[in-house]
Amino acid sequence: MKQLKALLVILLMLPSLVLASAQIDNVRLWTAPDHTRLVFDLDQPVEHKVFVLNSPERVVIDIKEAKIAKSFDSRGVEDRKLRRVRHGKKGKGDLRIVLDLKETIRPKSFQLKPSGGYDHRLVVDLYAKENTSERKVAKSTKDLTVLRDVIVAIDAGHGGEDPGAVGSVKRTREKHITLQVAKKLKALVDAQPGMRGVLTRTGDYFLSLRKRLNIARKHKADLFVSIHADAFRDKRVRGSSVYVLSRRGASSEAARWLAKQENSADLVGGVSLSDKDDVLASVLLDLSQSASRHMSMAAASKVYKQLGKVGKVHGHRVQQAGFVVLKSPDIPSMLVETGFISNPQEERKLRTTKYQNQLARAMLNGIRAYFDEVQPPGTILAERKTSELKHKISSGDTLSEIANQYSVSLATLREVNGITNDRRIRVGQVLTIPRI
Repeated sequence: MKQLKALLVILLMLPSLVLASAQIDNVRLWTAPDHTRLVFDLDQPVEHKVFVLNSPERVVIDIKEAKIAKSFDSRGVEDRKLRRVRHGKKGKGDLRIVLDLKETIRPKSFQLKPSGGYDHRLVVDLYAKENTSERKVAKSTKDLTVLRDVIVAIDAGHGGEDPGAVGSVKRTREKHITLQVAKKLKALVDAQPGMRGVLTRTGDYFLSLRKRLNIARKHKADLFVSIHADAFRDKRVRGSSVYVLSRRGASSEAARWLAKQENSADLVGGVSLSDKDDVLASVLLDLSQSASRHMSMAAASKVYKQLGKVGKVHGHRVQQAGFVVLKSPDIPSMLVETGFISNPQEERKLRTTKYQNQLARAMLNGIRAYFDEVQPPGTILAERKTSELKHKISSGDTLSEIANQYSVSLATLREVNGITNDRRIRVGQVLTIPRI
């Protein structure tokens, strides 16, 4: 009898539990190059719908059975797409949020479950309307033969709502460390003759893993480097590591490419798969992946060796895994774990500009060593390699005299041969003389 009464009490309480209003506690804004992200913090999942109104441009978000917290403050939530956020009651117990816009946009919304220190979230992304104007094309064959820079896509892991790993002492967020190191690496790459770095993200905003690959492919990257900071439950574990795509990861990605029409329409090694039969498309994709995995291992091995000169490396060799950011079938790719942010000593080092510079320099040295052996066709590096001269140093030679002899700047001569101010040349040493 007592059990029956208790059950009746629970059943009577259920309607009030189900109908309890969700509360919107806060709103955060992240501005990415191609979209604006609004994140509304909730105390429970909600039922919502999003639609667009014109003249003036607005996005309306209707949330069923919801209310705004007293502490909610949307002042200052604006950027180049968004003018302001306002809200009001709609009907009995529902909530309407209105986004006043500065331009016509295309909205996308979804919800996130609690994770990374956050409760439930409603995410609204604001994308610019697609530009349907025709793309510019080369006007002559001359435009197609201009030598280009080698492109290194540099991917700062995590960002925005995804903080990544968190330090055990200073609560350092991985997303900040990776972006700082990525920017330093880009600056070093840009300083190399014939090379240019491209960042997948330039600020603190979220990018999907596939979006990162698409950015690299859009810029026709010759190498993709994703930067991360590791974490482990044992705080004593330390050291950097380098990963390339595993064979199993490559196989699953091949199946995905062959199954998805939008992938098949892309170019793999300059060849479209969309007009090929299944067998031929599979063979072409396999050849592209095999070459990419081979070059990925070659580049990653050189970066791994250089990181070993900076500090401890975790493991004894380049490791293999199925990380999504390594799955572009036609771009050699690697993932660099700069260290264990869960280790108090490494967290402290990763926060310093000095150590970040050392990591970036080590990665650059590995990248340069790779491109010394592999020069993509049509690049300045490939052209320079075929037009290089060699000079064997004799007694009495000086770097400045050699530079004058070949009409090359002293700085370029040092750079190409890796000669630092504290390193002297010796008799019998062979210098590479670039013709730039």
